[in-house]
Amino acid sequence: MDNAAYISLSRQSATRRQMEVIANNIANVSTPAYKSQRLLFSEFVTKGANDTQRMSFVQDTAVVRETSEGPLTDTKNPLDVAIKGDGYFVIQGQDESYYTRNGRFHLDDKGRLVNAANLPVLDEGDNPITIPTGAGRIEIGEDGSVSTETGTVGRIQVVQFDDEQTLALISNTMYRSDATPSPATDVKVLQGMIEESNVQPIIETANMINALRSYENSQQMIQAEHERILKSIDTLTHAS
Repeated sequence: MDNAAYISLSRQSATRRQMEVIANNIANVSTPAYKSQRLLFSEFVTKGANDTQRMSFVQDTAVVRETSEGPLTDTKNPLDVAIKGDGYFVIQGQDESYYTRNGRFHLDDKGRLVNAANLPVLDEGDNPITIPTGAGRIEIGEDGSVSTETGTVGRIQVVQFDDEQTLALISNTMYRSDATPSPATDVKVLQGMIEESNVQPIIETANMINALRSYENSQQMIQAEHERILKSIDTLTHAS
């Protein structure tokens, strides 16, 4: 295959991956605390058959999250909780802690505060927060303290990371990390609120249109190069 076709294919492959990332963003426009993603591209330069000739390929290097805070919505649900500032709730996983900003919580059949996957929300002592049976009122303070009419039952743990990009995504809004987090500072825990997705649909739609056009342009270049090669073969065949 001609070098021009290889270069066009590298661009087309990267654009296809970009379309997948954009489509996932759009699909999660209504997912609480979802963070939009973008593909990070780089240039890969290699030598051709002639040592003086260089070829430049497109390479998708990584997926980067946009960590900006999404809009906060008042839900009036006392078990919905949002973080104002940089921080993550700590969730009890199977063998390790998980982290999320999605505070759409509820109580399980044991009275524990859990997330949508029924995994317990942890307090500052890494223990599940349990609401006493029969509690008629649940209040969550800006410091994360959880209390009922019988008194305080725990304090929701909120942590932060030096580099949020090192968090590994395990679901649309939940992460794991090998790094040790620290207690979050300058944050508020807001009861009856939920953080919405930070995806901007209009921008993502424009990005999808641009990616589609780029993909089609690459396809046209490959087709044109294919036709050029066929024409050259035909010309050489008739000349001989």
